[in-house]
Amino acid sequence: QVQLVESGGGLVQPGGSLRLSCAASGGIFRTSVMGWYRQAPGKQRELVATIAPGVRTNYADAVKGRFTVSRDYLKNTVHLQMNSLKPEDTAVYYCYLLRNILEYWGQGTQVTVSS
Repeated sequence: QVQLVESGGGLVQPGGSLRLSCAASGGIFRTSVMGWYRQAPGKQRELVATIAPGVRTNYADAVKGRFTVSRDYLKNTVHLQMNSLKPEDTAVYYCYLLRNILEYWGQGTQVTVSS
């Protein structure tokens, strides 16, 4: 059974940085897409960044140049380094995994950017 467990959320001031991590278990994920989505209060869940085998990355325009997604294939982990955080980055961040045609989600971790 595939499980995704996130860590690293919290409260940070505008301009600060946070690093999110997600550990996947319950399978082999070398050919899977992994990444991050987020959902702010009253808004739909949206793509933040994904990374596919071959280090193919995809970023939302709102985070390009500020966020970096990376992956450790041996440890089955995916990370999101978030720099220059803005109040509008406040949301619950969800780890995401796409294996074949099935999607899996973590439980979410809160990121709050506020002074």
